[in-house]
Amino acid sequence: MTTRSGETGHRTAASLRVLLTGGRAPVTLDLARMLHRAGHQVYVAESAARHLTRSSGAVEQCAEVPSPRHDTCAYLTELERLVQDWQIDLLIPMCEEVFYVAQGAERLRAHCRVLVTTLEQLHELHHKYNFIQLAGSLGLSVPDTRLINNKQEWIETQSVLQTVGNWVWKPVYSRFAAKVRMPTLITYDIGTGSDQQWDVSHKNHRHFRNDPPDEEELSSVTPWVAQAYIPGQMLCTYSIAHEGQLISHATYDSRYRTGSVGASVFFEQVEHEGALAWVRQFVEATGFSGQIGFDFIEDQDGRVYAIECNPRATSGIHLFHPGGDLVYALTEPETLVKERRMITPARGSKAMLMLPMLGSGVQQIFGKGKIRAWIAAWRGTRDVVYVGQDIQPVFEQFGVVLAAWHLARSQKISLTEALTHDIEWNGEQQ
Repeated sequence: MTTRSGETGHRTAASLRVLLTGGRAPVTLDLARMLHRAGHQVYVAESAARHLTRSSGAVEQCAEVPSPRHDTCAYLTELERLVQDWQIDLLIPMCEEVFYVAQGAERLRAHCRVLVTTLEQLHELHHKYNFIQLAGSLGLSVPDTRLINNKQEWIETQSVLQTVGNWVWKPVYSRFAAKVRMPTLITYDIGTGSDQQWDVSHKNHRHFRNDPPDEEELSSVTPWVAQAYIPGQMLCTYSIAHEGQLISHATYDSRYRTGSVGASVFFEQVEHEGALAWVRQFVEATGFSGQIGFDFIEDQDGRVYAIECNPRATSGIHLFHPGGDLVYALTEPETLVKERRMITPARGSKAMLMLPMLGSGVQQIFGKGKIRAWIAAWRGTRDVVYVGQDIQPVFEQFGVVLAAWHLARSQKISLTEALTHDIEWNGEQQ
């Protein structure tokens, strides 16, 4: 049975003390407010000094903790101390620190419930090649994907793949489409006296080029994948599962992003039986528990292909506002399993991140008819960060970006990479 968020008047569990990690993320801020609205006490552990939840009225206390990536032992020790001091009932990792929490899950579970599966399963889902292999073995639709361990394999594989199709290249460990290499279209004279771009209906005209990554970027420790490009619509999902049973699910489109292939900044609920069926089959087959998201491409025939998995919270959380039913799925998953109920967003739910959405609007100005569609999407859409009764995070987001900008300059990395520099996980300790 499917229950839409807000339709039935959810039941609120007894007040819990909930600890969230990843306070820098909009999804964490939104969930903190949902939990607070449902009567729970919310605490946050975050390794960045500036983060969105730091000044939110929905949060009882915040603590700055060591970097999960750079000082894992100290991070887990401090997390365990906070769980004990704050008498936490439920720990929910929200961002990529979920992998480090999984490493210490056994000791943390001595004090509270921890919403995380095993590190081994998380790694298999996070690794872009291993995930595709797993999903394919379950009979689920995925694009042809090849593993590339060194520069010579890159060159050899590229020369073969150019004869059979169009490919996307990316590291097996990456997030927010960082370092993704889309094929570069080369135009050339096709014998008619003019240059023309490749058209999918004229295969003899196409010519694409991909430049290999630097030597230090590509190795057996940091491999890449070549994934067959499938033209179509991008769809994303967010789900909560408990012991292989799907108890909450949202599918949303990916129309507006940071850059051409970056993170989504506008989220609108989509009714999509194909994506739901794919996720349900995967969750049941793997026995997964926790939060999980997938990126799909829907081709022109309506078939969905999963291209990546994010075994953590994703932006689909925003579609469950005001969130009482989603909170119920997180705090009492066993009850939903027993009742055979699944929570979904209300029809027409949508949300946006206002600042990056404005940046996306600039990109639409020069596209014919695109700016009108962008304006239509903007109107009436809830900004995730802005809440009149909890205004401080609106100002805090500028501090978050400024701190990331300084880190990006000092480390000579991109702003996107700086935002996850201290929490990202790239297969360490495997």
